[in-house]
Amino acid sequence: MSSGSRETYQTNELHVLTEVAKTLTAHQPLPELLTAVMARIVEVLEPAAFGVVLLWDPSEGVFRPQAMCGPDFPNLEALRQLSLQEGESVTGKVYAQGEAVILGHAGAIVTAMDNIRPANREVWSQALGSDRPLSSLVAVPLWASGYKFGVLILGTLFSQQAFSAKDMPFVQTLADLIALAIERARLESEALSVQEAERADQLRAEALATLSHELRTPLGTIKGYCTALLLGEISWSREKQHEFLQLIESECENLETMIRNVLDSALIDVGRLTLEYQPVRLERLAHEVVDEMQVLTNIHHIVLDFPADFPLVDADPARLKQVFRNIINNAIKYSPEGGLVVIHGQVRPPDVVISIADQGVGISPEDLIPLFEKYFRVKSPTGYHIPGTGLGLPVARAIIEAHGGHIWAESKVGAGSTLYFSLPRQGLSVTMEPDHA
Repeated sequence: MSSGSRETYQTNELHVLTEVAKTLTAHQPLPELLTAVMARIVEVLEPAAFGVVLLWDPSEGVFRPQAMCGPDFPNLEALRQLSLQEGESVTGKVYAQGEAVILGHAGAIVTAMDNIRPANREVWSQALGSDRPLSSLVAVPLWASGYKFGVLILGTLFSQQAFSAKDMPFVQTLADLIALAIERARLESEALSVQEAERADQLRAEALATLSHELRTPLGTIKGYCTALLLGEISWSREKQHEFLQLIESECENLETMIRNVLDSALIDVGRLTLEYQPVRLERLAHEVVDEMQVLTNIHHIVLDFPADFPLVDADPARLKQVFRNIINNAIKYSPEGGLVVIHGQVRPPDVVISIADQGVGISPEDLIPLFEKYFRVKSPTGYHIPGTGLGLPVARAIIEAHGGHIWAESKVGAGSTLYFSLPRQGLSVTMEPDHA
């Protein structure tokens, strides 16, 4: 190579490295970042006609394409179907040996791909549009900080150009840059996981402290009224005894709700929430829960508003009762001044929607986002203490989503809140409707 050609070659290398480095500084998700890098490499680097980054997926034990580029490649998208095992084809061998290779002619490529599985060989044939082998190929393992992520493949198609040993240091530098970008993404992901784990631990600790406090409150009330009733030196009237017993019953209901939510939250965490489907009349379920809840408050008026022809739905009635209890209980707690709680049913072609609206303190916009997360509790804008464990709405969400529905909320501070959930119209219940009789 003449001095002039060498200078031109080095200038081109510097240009490519500059473009790739600039691309890698962009804050993008890893797949988009790698795709952009591959595009820059193929655009400015000769003789590269295409490039593929294949990353090792330890969960499935295969290499999969993470980023690809090749404007002149016959059917590049077909390569997304590649699923290479350990030691398979060029990628598997280079990854296992940890050393870059240059395959400077078609025969060498055919030999290196001798153990490729038939399904992957067919993918290559579809991508190339024929059984004709590539002209040349360079494969470099992607290493950074002791981690091996995958393999960078650059290749030529059916031209006279070919990679040679003089290209290897430069391609290795490109591979190192790509590996560093993958390592950065890995570290960011780990840091985020640690932050999320720490936040979850903090929320769990706060929830346990809250649960301990909230359990003591009804237990203290129950014990206090039981002690009062057992006092031998005081003769309580029948009305006062009845009042005490009602208060004890109310606190027992609170205890039962909290314990049920804690247990169900644990079942949800381990994926053991089960449903027993049957045709259900939601308005009847809602009416039963309202009868239970209305006894617990004399400053709220809970009303039902369902159309006469409200359809059946396939659902687990016990679980849906729990959803109604949790949401109505929240509506009551966050309406300390009392008022209306309206349960409305709406019919849409694909589903039914239930809304439960209160006239309470409302929810700020920033609290609406994490409203259904475990242990999250809305802070009262008035400073009024609102009891609870932060599990009622997350459990309700899990139950509704297990039914194939959705749950959401609308609210404005000082103007009350409305919680909605939908349930699909499907299965046996649809066939039992009058139009299908």
